[in-house]
Amino acid sequence: MASLHTLLILCGCATALSLPTSSLTGNAVFDVDNGKELDIFEINEAAGLDLVEGDILIKEGEDRNTILDEKYRWPTTVPYVLDSSLEVNAKGVILRAFEQYRLKTCIDFKPWDGEPNYIFVFKGRGCYSKVGNQRMGKQELSIGENCDHLGIVEHEFLHALGFWHEQSRSDRDDYVTIMWDQIEEGKEHNFHSYNETVSSSLGVPYDYGSVMHYSKTDFSKGSEPTIVTKIPEFLDVIGQRMEFSESDLLKLNRLYNCTTASIFLDSCQFEEPNICGMIQGDGGNAKWARVQRVKGGPQTDYTNLGRCQGVGFFMHFSTATGTKGDQAFLESRLFHPKRRSQCLQFYHYNSGSVDDQLNIWVREYTVKNPKGALRLIQKIRGGFRGSWELYHVTLNVSDKFRVVFEGVKGRNPSKGGLSLDDLNLSETKCPQHIWRIRDFKRLLATTPAGSVAYSPRFLSPDGYSFQISLNINGLKDSPHIMAIYLHLTSGPKDNNLQWPCPWRQASMELMDQNPDIQHRMNNIKMITTDPNMTFTDSTGNVKYIWDNPRKVGSLVTDTDGSKFYRGWGYGYSHYITHDRLKSRSFIKGDDVIFLLSLEDVTGLLGTQTRESWRPEIRDLRLEIDDRDAGEPKKQMNPRVLGPWTKRSP
Repeated sequence: MASLHTLLILCGCATALSLPTSSLTGNAVFDVDNGKELDIFEINEAAGLDLVEGDILIKEGEDRNTILDEKYRWPTTVPYVLDSSLEVNAKGVILRAFEQYRLKTCIDFKPWDGEPNYIFVFKGRGCYSKVGNQRMGKQELSIGENCDHLGIVEHEFLHALGFWHEQSRSDRDDYVTIMWDQIEEGKEHNFHSYNETVSSSLGVPYDYGSVMHYSKTDFSKGSEPTIVTKIPEFLDVIGQRMEFSESDLLKLNRLYNCTTASIFLDSCQFEEPNICGMIQGDGGNAKWARVQRVKGGPQTDYTNLGRCQGVGFFMHFSTATGTKGDQAFLESRLFHPKRRSQCLQFYHYNSGSVDDQLNIWVREYTVKNPKGALRLIQKIRGGFRGSWELYHVTLNVSDKFRVVFEGVKGRNPSKGGLSLDDLNLSETKCPQHIWRIRDFKRLLATTPAGSVAYSPRFLSPDGYSFQISLNINGLKDSPHIMAIYLHLTSGPKDNNLQWPCPWRQASMELMDQNPDIQHRMNNIKMITTDPNMTFTDSTGNVKYIWDNPRKVGSLVTDTDGSKFYRGWGYGYSHYITHDRLKSRSFIKGDDVIFLLSLEDVTGLLGTQTRESWRPEIRDLRLEIDDRDAGEPKKQMNPRVLGPWTKRSP
């Protein structure tokens, strides 16, 4: 995390929004990104680094290795070490990036245990990596100051796995124009292109949306673009650092001959008549049906919501007829888990009665029960009715199993029933909370810049209460960039908690509502509560940023008249631009969905013990002296209204 942050005062314009809001008596937010979203190459330039293509560690004059040469590939399970120099937040982001690799590719990562070659991740003076497996033993990859963003980490590990930048492909001049006269003097070498063996397309079309592509102004001597896309619509798309694109994944999977992903189990939108291998289970006196619409609702599936009418399918259990207690069972195909926990995600539409019920079971196959034994996981009844609602259910299964959806008819009259669509099953951790902002398109069109909307208050698993604030149309000086901040709030368990709040990592995730979890590009920002962070106010008083909100927060009144304390906000004024917001399926059916979690990451304070006794394998070709890591030669100039410090524990 940066040692200096922007302090902004945001006043209560939130009452104009039809969202859960509070009467704000005064609040401050600390800006992690200092009012600007820095790309990898800006971070490295500010750190005084001059690397090949901006972030590739290579000896001057050394040949570029070919992406197609197998000797430069890692095994599909890559050994790594997370050095103690890394910020705690960076460690959490790196581990999340590993999960994204596991979810979408066959690439896995494991703590180093003496393998001859491994990736040593540390906090250097910027974000950089070597390209491919150099078979040098300890191969360094730096996630330095301001590099702790998911897209940046994925970018650097793609270098390590063998990839060069997208615009260095041999065919790039067919798709972009390099504006040589706008490039900073001495930086022209960063725009060289290479032949097909070095920067191979692997048979994949040029990708403007690649996480490996330069942005339009990288290495610019001013503010004019250095790269202009030949299709103008993509000029503001290039340079995204959210997530892998589908083409990034396709190339990686082709290079490493991936056929399956490590922790992905299934995705089903019910578009095909075989309903993804699901079956009608025994024991019920009714059936689930694959339909396109239901008279009592829904009128369309969720997969194609807001796009095409009358083309998609979903599964429906009708409760409009029949008698109380009627049941229907829909069972998934068989799964063979590798982990002991899974996340089931699906959309559910209840157009039936308030007492119609959806039960989630697992059928586990063990030596004791070779035909399978049912275990109830969750009951869903009532809730928000008349629309497709997103659910996450944690399964804890270690044996072969099926997921079973049971519909049960209640006693009250019904004009519809229970519907299911867009199922995803993976061996990942479910998000703790969902914040769905309805009618978001209207809010985007009508909300004044600088206005603040607040999420409901949520509780973390260990009892910390928190809230998200959102500037839908950004701050007043950046109206086309959404801002987001985390606030601790007073809650029912405050007296039993440790203050200042120690080492909880918040994940604030805007969900790309693509029906297939492997094809999503969610916008994820993560921040960690460092209990030693302090702020000196205008009167000279030193306060801990993450202290008890009852002590350092503002008293606010909620919409229901209840009062609570809200602490300072901490987050990003540059969360996502409106152009990127509209470039994916972030808005669907007029709504957006945020997935939120606040996890205890105290365990990341240490380092891997295996590295401590391993004889150091020095990289003799390393051209950069990182002995003064974290002390860049060129300091950024953030807007600060007060000193921000970290005190030693």
